[in-house]
Amino acid sequence: MSSATPVTFAIPDLQTGCEIIARLPLTNPKQAEVDLSRFLDSLLNAPPDGETYFRLLENARLPIAFTAEQLAQRYLGKPLPLADIEETIFQLIVTLWLKTARAYAHCAEKDSVEVEDANHNQRVAMILHRCIHHVGMAIVEHQRARREYPWGLWLELHGYYASAEEWGIATLSIPDPLEPLGRSTHCAAAYVGFLLGEMAGCYALSLREQALVRRWATYWAPLVSLHKAAPGDSLPPYVVDLMQDVAVRPVTECLQTDFLRRLDTSRLALQITQIRQQLRQKASPAQLNLGDDCTAGQCNRLLEYLFCPWSQARAPRKFRRRATSGITQMCSGFEEMHYYVSGREFEQPENVRTYSRREFETLYAFRHQTDPHEILQIRKEQMAYALDVWEVVNQSADGFRLVRSTSGKKIAHGQLLALCPHDGARFLLAQVKWLMQEKGGGLISGVRALPGIPFAVAARPLDRNTGGDGKYQRAFLLPAVPSVNAEQSLVVPQGWFRADRIIELFTDGAWRVRLVHVLDDGSDFDRVSFVVC
Repeated sequence: MSSATPVTFAIPDLQTGCEIIARLPLTNPKQAEVDLSRFLDSLLNAPPDGETYFRLLENARLPIAFTAEQLAQRYLGKPLPLADIEETIFQLIVTLWLKTARAYAHCAEKDSVEVEDANHNQRVAMILHRCIHHVGMAIVEHQRARREYPWGLWLELHGYYASAEEWGIATLSIPDPLEPLGRSTHCAAAYVGFLLGEMAGCYALSLREQALVRRWATYWAPLVSLHKAAPGDSLPPYVVDLMQDVAVRPVTECLQTDFLRRLDTSRLALQITQIRQQLRQKASPAQLNLGDDCTAGQCNRLLEYLFCPWSQARAPRKFRRRATSGITQMCSGFEEMHYYVSGREFEQPENVRTYSRREFETLYAFRHQTDPHEILQIRKEQMAYALDVWEVVNQSADGFRLVRSTSGKKIAHGQLLALCPHDGARFLLAQVKWLMQEKGGGLISGVRALPGIPFAVAARPLDRNTGGDGKYQRAFLLPAVPSVNAEQSLVVPQGWFRADRIIELFTDGAWRVRLVHVLDDGSDFDRVSFVVC
């Protein structure tokens, strides 16, 4: 990995630099990151002429993007907080993105062209576009890793856009070899793309959804225009403040208009509406440039979610949120959740029960007892279950906003949890819908309670071709809740669902149900509807 004191070398000409780039070991991302970081440090320490500098950075863009993506696979989707090695890799990738932006900015200072002709303006616009892109990618990396932004990151992005705007080149058309549709672009489009990503609320989205949002934001950013706000203007609910370290701010918090920019997203809202109509008319996502790796249903659900933030319409809250305080206890994993919901250890029903080694040894030791019908007192194994403690910040009828210090178990976006509310006595099932790690290492999470009071049950599929051992596993039964239009459902481990699959449940006796469809899913569970056979 990169050392604290960079080792640099001279890059006197374009050929030398291109040979260094060509020798990058891209099949070894760790070493490639070291070499790329050293390459950038060398350019920053002893820059060549402006033309050579720019061309070398352009040649390095694709290896930088490829290396960052390969390394990011080490921590993407991992529970938080990250392990030490995962944290180190995350920091290296962010540093690589920001160092590349800094090198482009340094390149602009070394540009020898002094006459402001069309070629010079395009060169400056390209440099600022690359600065915006690479700072924006550092922001995207924080979103993907579900990390709070460090101080100054959004201000840096605002600063590069403000420079392009001040010099009158924010919408100057420039080429970008990495543009996914092969189109020309401009600084404003790159900047808006990252604003749209933040407005989408990426900390509440899965990695797959984040990737789709990033793709669509890049495609449709040219449809959004930025305008200076003047006193007396009618402003949308959220505006960009170039002097604040956030993406967008509620307009109610802005007292002056000097540095405000309003986003006109009317064309984007129309585009989303038209695409949703085309999806309903059976057009494929690939035909609509949404991608060939997503279904029409997935695209339609995500577009429905994006319509409100991207059209700047206020989404009505289903349940009112109220500030509160208290301590909530929480656990995860089917084994622990089943224990705390049921209040006892899980045991196989007698018809499939096998004895543990301890039970067998006890039975063998007392096989000559005088009363063979006497019930043996077999000591149960003591399970090392522990509850995490979270503080409640606010809550609504169906969810909680929780915070926790650095200590405690890891937690993942989309994960199933069992929690005992600060004002309740029974455990509820809930799903992590929003997750972020703070700069100090603590966690903030938004969880949504699944409808109904869970009942711990034993369950097993009855398919002949499952290849299982016939044993029951832990599952949960949720009753119907007519007040919120929730039908009865079964919570099972992820991968169990198959339409019309027969599941045997054991409570006080065995009974069978047929699975119908998935109501909710997450990283480790499915909530499915069923009918009794």
